[in-house]
Amino acid sequence: MEDEDKAFDLLAKMYNELTIFKSDMNEFRHETNKKLDAVDGHIIRIENEHDKKLDALFDGYKQTYEKLQKHDKRFDNIETKLDNLSFEVSSHDFKLELLEGGRKK
Repeated sequence: MEDEDKAFDLLAKMYNELTIFKSDMNEFRHETNKKLDAVDGHIIRIENEHDKKLDALFDGYKQTYEKLQKHDKRFDNIETKLDNLSFEVSSHDFKLELLEGGRKK
């Protein structure tokens, strides 16, 4: 009977330790879940803040690109006018040279 009592005491001790371990693991799981929920909240906040910043960045890029396109058109227009003006000046110079050449003769 003494062996049965020792076995029973050992089983009771193991059961007690297993119950404590289970309780500790449940508490650990509960604390871990709370921490993960907090981390998830921080991640969501950070994502929302970055989304707003990225939207603003892309809006700025779009405005800059559109402004650049307008400047390109204006530059092309000015360049065309200068080319036409240069041609007109060259033909006037050519005409003047002919006139002056005719006078010298």
